[in-house]
Order: sequence, then C-alpha cells, then structure tokens
Amino acid sequence: MNTHKIAVIAGDGIGPEVIREGIKVLEEVATLDGGFRFAFTHFPWGCEYYKQTGKMMADDGIETLKNFDAIFLGAVGAPGVPDHISLWDLLLVIRKSFDQYINLRPVKLLNGAPTPLKDISAEDVDMVFVRENTEGEYAGSGSWLFKGKPNEVVIQDGVFSRKGCERVIRYAYELAKSQNKSLTSISKANALNYSMVFWDQIFEEVGKEYPEVKTHSYLVDAASMFMIKDPKRFEVVVTSNLFGDILTDLGAAIAGGMGLAAGANLNPKREFPSMFEPIHGSAPDIAGCGKANPLATVWSASQMLDFFGYTAWGKRLIKCIEMVLTEKKVLTPDLGGTATTEEVGNEIIRKLHTI
Repeated sequence: MNTHKIAVIAGDGIGPEVIREGIKVLEEVATLDGGFRFAFTHFPWGCEYYKQTGKMMADDGIETLKNFDAIFLGAVGAPGVPDHISLWDLLLVIRKSFDQYINLRPVKLLNGAPTPLKDISAEDVDMVFVRENTEGEYAGSGSWLFKGKPNEVVIQDGVFSRKGCERVIRYAYELAKSQNKSLTSISKANALNYSMVFWDQIFEEVGKEYPEVKTHSYLVDAASMFMIKDPKRFEVVVTSNLFGDILTDLGAAIAGGMGLAAGANLNPKREFPSMFEPIHGSAPDIAGCGKANPLATVWSASQMLDFFGYTAWGKRLIKCIEMVLTEKKVLTPDLGGTATTEEVGNEIIRKLHTI
C-alpha cells in the first residue's frame, strides 16, 4: 500500500478548523479506496508561533519539510503580525525553497455555487490559472534608500528570467494541449516595457512548438473587464505572479466566493514537496466560531489527489462539493446556510458514500 507523507501546517485563524475537515475527507477517501493511505504530521508554525518565538517557522523547517510528499496548509495571518512577515517568512519561503514554480488555481463556477454575474451559467465560468509562483513581481528584490529621510526612495524590482518564464508558459501550453483548450496569456507590455515585453516574446516563441493550441493575449486591465463581461472566453490562462494573484481573487468572487477558492503550489518535477491550500486567508473575525467554509480546503484536497495520480477521486470530491451546493441543506453562513464547519465536512463524507 502506498503511504503519502503529508506535512500539515494548519496555521492561524480558521486554518485549523478547515484543515481538520480536509484531513478528515482525505482519510475517508483513502479508506474507501484501500490502495493508499496518508500519514499526517502536524507542525505548529504560523503567527502564534511567531509571537512566542519571533519566527514563523523553526530554523530547520525547510530541511524538515523536505522529507514529505506534500504540504497541506490551512491559512496564515493574525492581528499583531505584519502581513509581509507572515507571508515572506513562511508561505513564500516554502514556495521558493521547494521551487514550487506553478501556482494552479481553478476558477470554475460549480453547480449550485452563487455568482454575482447576471445571466451567467456554470458552463460560462470554467478556467484554470497557471500563475508563475517563484519570481516576477514577488521576487523580493529591491532597495530602501535614505530610510526615514526627506529623500527616501524605495525600489521594488520585478525579476523575470528566461528559465522562469519559459517553464511556466510551457506548462500552460502542455495543459491546454492535453485538455484541448485555448490558452490565454495576460501581461501589460504597453506599460512594463521590459518585463512584460519579454514575457510576451517568450509566450510567442514557445507557442511555435504548439501550433495546435489556440492562443489569445490580453493586457491585464482588459482581461479584468472580460472576466466579468465575458468569462467564457477564458479556458487555460497563464500570467505572472502579481497578475495571477489579483485575477484569481477576482475569479473567486465570480465563482462562488473565497470559501470556494483553492490553490496548488506545484513542483512539477517532484524534486521537492508540493503544497496545497485554500486561498481564503485566516479570517480572524470568525475564528473559533465554527462558521468557516471548508469547501475550498476540500477542493485543494482534490488537487492533492490529482497530483498523486488519483484523478478519479479528485473528480469525485468536486462532485461531492457540487451536490452539497446544489442541495443547499448543509452550507456555512457565507453561502446562506446555518451549518458549522464540521457539519459541512461530515456532509462531504456522506456524499462520498453515495456516488
């Protein structure tokens, strides 16, 4: 029997509540299948750990995590800890250290999910974003000069390497080709006359190897408008770190809300563990109230199953989410219901037994 070693970083706020349900669902899937199992190891890292130790994770955290097949992350962020510390000293460290250069975020309107868009059906919102995840605008390169003086200057660099751009763009082309879908690149070459011109050039170069893939290229402002007015034009989308971060949150807003937003941070070569997470944040205002929506965590669990090759189970979990959304009997308050986090998790497990 295959055993998949999973490092669990439940994190802050609602993180422990939603990750608990995700683990419960994954264990149920493994039990039903019988051919594999999960071994979960929990780590207390996050903002509370920072408040106690001055560090977001242990000094040997990266070395420790190397021994796992995947990482399951709840949420990071808490009042009293600056956002740039909670982000840079945990999440981004993991992404960069393990070369998780693909951020895969589905933007799909599931059956039964709410959308603020008028006259839009589930078939109209079905896209997947391939976001560059380790460099670009989030490379962390820059300078802060003459700090605190009248002539203070800050410089934030965007770092775009040929290797970094080629590999994420090629991954997107391969994904579009395998699914017989179109591929859209989103940039801003009219204003960013070095980085985005370079990006567009590489998108065109790599595209010559994939003549069968229909392509589009939009400026990010136009793409934002089209995601609202005509979302069906997007299928597979590839973009930079910053644009992908912003546009996928816009995507979450039109596809059911942040409670249905999942993300995978992938090291496609599997040299290091990949990381799976709901992207809704720690929501400290409802932490401990049992109101958190665990469906994004369940969706990220389905991404983990896909990554390990259990794609049938991944699809089955998505079907379970759709059944819960369609029946509208067991939903958390963000989706108009009165159920608790645990009750929604239990309902997903019941659905697993009915399909």
